Amino acid sequence: MYEVIVVGGGPAGLSAALVLGRQRRRVLVVDAGQPRNAPAAEMHMYLGRDGGSPARLLSDGRAELAVYPTVEFRQGRVTSVAGESGRFTVILADGERVETSRLMLTSGLTDQPADVPGLAERWGKSVYHCPFCHGYETNGKVLAVIGNGADAMLAAYVADRYSDDVVLCTNGPAAMPEPVAEVVKARGIPVKETPLTGIDGELDALTLRFADGTALTREAVYHRAPTRPNTELAVQLGCELLPDGCVKVDEYGRTGVAGVYAAGDAAHLKAVPDPVTLVGPSAADGVRAAVWLEQELFRAGLPVALG
Repeated sequence: MYEVIVVGGGPAGLSAALVLGRQRRRVLVVDAGQPRNAPAAEMHMYLGRDGGSPARLLSDGRAELAVYPTVEFRQGRVTSVAGESGRFTVILADGERVETSRLMLTSGLTDQPADVPGLAERWGKSVYHCPFCHGYETNGKVLAVIGNGADAMLAAYVADRYSDDVVLCTNGPAAMPEPVAEVVKARGIPVKETPLTGIDGELDALTLRFADGTALTREAVYHRAPTRPNTELAVQLGCELLPDGCVKVDEYGRTGVAGVYAAGDAAHLKAVPDPVTLVGPSAADGVRAAVWLEQELFRAGLPVALG
């Protein structure tokens, strides 16, 4: 019987496990080994490790957890969860059943890039989703932004911050909200509406190919792909989801289901329009939620109930 099972071994999950391990809680971390930022060679804005390898961060984190004898790490996938606070049953993909008093869901997001040949293969290498994560490294480069609708505003942002030469590729007829279209026009950003048929080349020498036979040479590309929150287990447990599909949590990281906490990219407060999907905030989320979860466990074990 574990005191806490953490589902997801990214920055949020490992940070939560570190907090709980230091409080001598018996913790199991289950991780599927598919981090969202796996394609990226560098991570940024994590103080002390700016420009470092995200894979190295996770490796170092697991090594740090190994110091604490009450924390276990297991490579695998959780397929189902059931039960209630004090006794949840967790079933792993290999059929093993384990029980825990509390759950911490930190399973993150999955990117869903546009279906353009060559785009997914360059994801995180020369096709970037986030100007906060990669913008500084593309400063002064010739850029393209693949996006439509409200996401076309990304073209205005990177043009404002990093480049005097940005082309917006809408991959079909432009369907931008009027205010976004006005900003793009006012910035003088060219808009190419022809559908894309592929992307060739590497960073600093990319070629975007279009259905009309034309091509566009760029040094880097931005594409804010839709994301899918990995919330299947939260749904099984009956946790409330927000309109963007993420798990609704309160200021303590608690979901609406007793004994279930959530942190990281797939969980946020209702008042926050979107999660801040960066390594630093994700790790901080895990720490914050784990501190309050620890307090809940402590209070539950007291001989006298506190008001």
